[in-house]
Amino acid sequence: MTTQSGGTNTVRKFRRWSELSQAELAERTGVSRQTIANIEKGNYSPSVYLALSICKVLDRTVEEVFGEEQD
Repeated sequence: MTTQSGGTNTVRKFRRWSELSQAELAERTGVSRQTIANIEKGNYSPSVYLALSICKVLDRTVEEVFGEEQD
């Protein structure tokens, strides 16, 4: 999925691999489930702090989750 900033957002893929619901990821990162849903859809770009928090919960790097798509 391409985000508004042109990068690829793989939050949904890694969240599912981690067997977390949107609500569980939201609770662990201190945001609403709707915020996670909007990030996954590419409708919302998270702050650096939130992006780092998501990556910590998913045990992935920022590049893996929010990085540019590789050809």
